[in-house]
Order: sequence, then structure tokens, then C-alpha cells
Amino acid sequence: MSVPRLPASRSRENYLKALLQLGAEAAVPVTVLARHLRISAPSVTNMLARLADEKLVVLGPRGAARLSGAGEQAALQVLRRHRLLETFLVNVLDLDWGEVHEDAEELEHHVSQRVLDALDRFMGHPTEDPHGHPIPDRQGRLARRALAPLAALPTGSAAEVREVRGGDDRARMARWKQSGLVPGARVRMVQANADDGVFTLEIAGRRMVSGREGLDGIMIERRTRTSR
Repeated sequence: MSVPRLPASRSRENYLKALLQLGAEAAVPVTVLARHLRISAPSVTNMLARLADEKLVVLGPRGAARLSGAGEQAALQVLRRHRLLETFLVNVLDLDWGEVHEDAEELEHHVSQRVLDALDRFMGHPTEDPHGHPIPDRQGRLARRALAPLAALPTGSAAEVREVRGGDDRARMARWKQSGLVPGARVRMVQANADDGVFTLEIAGRRMVSGREGLDGIMIERRTRTSR
């Protein structure tokens, strides 16, 4: 099944946002970007060349790309629209926490700055979206946090879930919500069998057992005190 071609402006914004999310540490390889966007590698290569001509990305060896300064600012504004819209859909329209990613993906390309500013004011200028991700401010500043994967929490240690990643996977989001693995949840690692990839957790007084893959995308911040 072929992927329909997106309008140029929408496609550009999708590429910039993807590079921002994937390229925190280094340039993003073409294959990684193609997999993320579900677009063929040749199409990705062509679009990256256009973005490089527009001075929005810098190309490296084998076509790997990273955002330029201007590209990063543009990407942060797209990310701000997306996360504010998710917040509005959940907190105001009462849509399900795990089912708003695609709606926000659609709306983010069409909402005007005036309407976005009005939504921001109406919601009291939220700093995090429903999944715990920080929302860039109007100047494109994004809070940086030192988070760790839940699976890295040692046995006997406690932490707080700060964000959940992978909002486009509805089934996984539903399982996490049902288990109580949501931003703000307090969790304790009862037993971490890293070699076997099996973890026993305690969440709000209830225990659950999960494989490593089932925890992938849940990011935590260690608590200052350790639960016994």
C-alpha cells in the first residue's frame, strides 16, 4: 500500500519535528527517519535535500541530517502546537489520553497562531502535555530533564513516572493507563531481573509483572527517598 504524498508545508513540518525527536544526540540516518515517518528512503533523501537548500537541515555523511538553528526553532514551534493541542483535547474536550496523538497530528498543521495562543491562555499556559512531555514556550525554549527508563530502576528503589513515549501506539497506551503507569504515578521496583528481562513493579499498592518491551517508553525520575 503506497503512502499518499502530503502537501509540501505539512510534509516539511513532519520532517522537522521528526528530526527534533530523533536527533537529540547526533545526525539522523536516512533509514531511521524513513522508518519513523513510514516513507521510502529515496523520498526521504529528496526531501532532506530540499530542506538543506532552505537552510533548515545540515546534511552529513551518507545523507544523515541534523537540524540547523533555524530548523530547530521551526521544529520546536510544530512540537509546541502538537503538545498544546493534545492537552486541549484531553483536558478540555475530555478525549481519551491514549487516543489523541493522531488527532493532534492532523490539527497541528492547520491551527493558526492566534487560535493556538487563545488555547494556551484558556488552559492557563500548561507546561506539560497529558503524556508528561514538556511543552516548548513561545520563544521555542524546551525544558531539559534527566530522565531514565523505568526498566533501569534498581530493585527496591522508587521513582515517579514523568513521561510516556510512543503516543501513536494506542494499544500500548491503553495498557499503561489501565496499569496506572501514567505521568505522576509512584512506582517501586520490587524485583528487577535484567538478565531475563522480567520486572515486578508495585504501583499504587498493586503489583504487576512486565517484560522489558512492555516498559519501553516509560521514563522516570528517581525519588530522593527509597521505599522499603
